[in-house]
Amino acid sequence: MKLSHIIGIIVIAVAIGIVVTSYGDSSSYVTFGKALAMAKDGDEDMVHVVGKLKKDASGKAEGLFYQPQLDPNHFEFTLVDNENHVQKCVYNSPKPQDFDRSEQIVVIGAMQGDHFQTNKILLKCPSKYQDGKLEVTEHEAKTAQL
Repeated sequence: MKLSHIIGIIVIAVAIGIVVTSYGDSSSYVTFGKALAMAKDGDEDMVHVVGKLKKDASGKAEGLFYQPQLDPNHFEFTLVDNENHVQKCVYNSPKPQDFDRSEQIVVIGAMQGDHFQTNKILLKCPSKYQDGKLEVTEHEAKTAQL
């Protein structure tokens, strides 16, 4: 065998290894009910849950708890998934900017006890500049410094 053939086989093997590894790290979109069932079965994989903020009759978001004076790295909110299951979510980072204005929210994390422990939040907000288009922002858990 030529050296170029051996190098080609090694490159293909490395590429296959990368694809298999990244596939194992991917998470799936589920509802809070499915996330709870996964947690009860001992499955601690990260999942995506799509939902909207729970709002009262006047359109104001309910269930938001954020007191940066006491703990800037603790934010709680209530999310309603696509099957209308209401769930408390905990995010151990500062509250994302424009969180209250979000039309749709994707939380990435896993169920822990009575709440969904959120590691990352994706916000889909109405654009400030163009009607009918959505602006997507991503927020990852980072510890705030006092």
